[in-house]
Amino acid sequence: MVENYAVVERVRVRFHAGLNLLTGETGSGKSIVVDALGLVLGGRASADMVRSETERARVAAIFEAPRDAGFLALLDQAGAPAEDGELLIEREILAGGKSRAFLGNRPVTLALLRGLAPFLGDIHGQHEQQQLFSSEAQLESLDEFAGLNRQREEVADAFRRWKSFTSELDELNRSEQEKLRMADLWSFQLKEIELAALKPGEDAQLEQERVVLRNVAKLQDNANAAYAALYEEQESVSTQLRTALKKVEELARIDGSLQRVVETLQSAAIGVDDASDSIRDYLDKLEADPKRLDEIESRLALIERLKRKYGSSLEDVLAFLEDVRSKMEAIETAGERRAKLEQEVLQASASYAELAGALTAARKAAAEKLAKKVETELDSLALENAVFRIEVGGANWSENGADGVEFLISANAGEEPRTLDKVASGGELSRIALALKTSLGHSEGNGVQRTLVFDEIDTGIGGSVAEAVGRRLKKLSSSSQVLCVTHLAQVAGFADHHYSVEKREVRGRTVAEVEELKDDARTREIGRMLSGQKVTPEALKHAEQLIRLGAARR
Repeated sequence: MVENYAVVERVRVRFHAGLNLLTGETGSGKSIVVDALGLVLGGRASADMVRSETERARVAAIFEAPRDAGFLALLDQAGAPAEDGELLIEREILAGGKSRAFLGNRPVTLALLRGLAPFLGDIHGQHEQQQLFSSEAQLESLDEFAGLNRQREEVADAFRRWKSFTSELDELNRSEQEKLRMADLWSFQLKEIELAALKPGEDAQLEQERVVLRNVAKLQDNANAAYAALYEEQESVSTQLRTALKKVEELARIDGSLQRVVETLQSAAIGVDDASDSIRDYLDKLEADPKRLDEIESRLALIERLKRKYGSSLEDVLAFLEDVRSKMEAIETAGERRAKLEQEVLQASASYAELAGALTAARKAAAEKLAKKVETELDSLALENAVFRIEVGGANWSENGADGVEFLISANAGEEPRTLDKVASGGELSRIALALKTSLGHSEGNGVQRTLVFDEIDTGIGGSVAEAVGRRLKKLSSSSQVLCVTHLAQVAGFADHHYSVEKREVRGRTVAEVEELKDDARTREIGRMLSGQKVTPEALKHAEQLIRLGAARR
């Protein structure tokens, strides 16, 4: 569904399995449908796409969700699983140029759409640089053709293991150099703190002891006064309590209800005696000790110096000590750890090299098969003298192996094969892309059914070559949904589903509309493609013949 996009006011179109062809007059807006599809696959958006005098453009597409593990993993990350095997993707472009993307009505990033795009569709236009023509995509295509997913995963695992060990070894070497520079300082700090022989909570205990020693005289005066009041004086609390207890005991012998009072006074008397004994013992121990006070002052001063250097508390200083010990131990054991890591790097390197070598051999074998298959397809597309070659060369180690892949083509006899992006002719480029897609689409390793879009792939060709292109598109549509914008009647005759794109004036504004053509309407459209605006009886007969021929080749 497309709304307020370029000259499209609102269009809803359902594409089917097989070969879907879009035709129409030049400038009718056929490519708008392709561009809109590119948007939902993560293409770049701009304010120019928004229909004038509207606030926003909107494009929505429903795809059949692939069952590929990589695709499902991306969906899980986005938290937007496919519903009933279908996936709804939407793009909204505001008039100011900003855009938003939605997956199953959940906001998502464009990066996610671009990650999903290879599993859903591939758009090929004559003038744009094709994803297929990048070295990375060519490597993916070759591996997909050969069914090398399992080997690639093994190589990727081996690479990550090797990379992990090498990174750890590099970090060990870098950190060891820094640690060796710091070793003298750490050794000094270690000795300084260990020499102090600190104990957890020691400073709090010393602070309490210092307070007592600084106030011995005051403590003695108060303790003596308390002892006298409780026990020594003639009218002491102890004496008064015992006198009261004796009187109440006499009362209780007469009136038993006072027995509880007796018990209370007995407990009080015992408590006063215990308190008096404790104060007496405290006084016996309490004495001025200037020497001990000096020791405490010195010890606390040492602790404060260590706190200023190594932490705000005694616990922080002790934690710093443990950290320094760990660093010193790490220096002492670095040699052993390095030797172990070097051995692990060597083993991981050998394992990766073996797996990557096997992957390289498999790629080279598959490259020969794929190249021959593409050449066969090119021969059917009137490029009989074309030479197609796939070079598998060395590259830096990566998760994809140690190979770089490059597709080379020579379209004419005697020419040296060149990279695909160096092919000059648009018509040749279109046919090469189609040959590659046809070859890859029928490989055993290709388990993902996608939507393949070709925008005027038949530009620059005609006659028997156009018919050959139609046949190849038909063949390709047996394994993938194919959408193709074409201006050739010979290609249109092969359509399983034919759509006409037309511009009309509605309420003084130009509007593009898409209509699926059936029976006579389809015949008239192909007749128009053959004869121009005025459709002749001869053109209609020729159109009927093309449709019959296309149907016969299904």
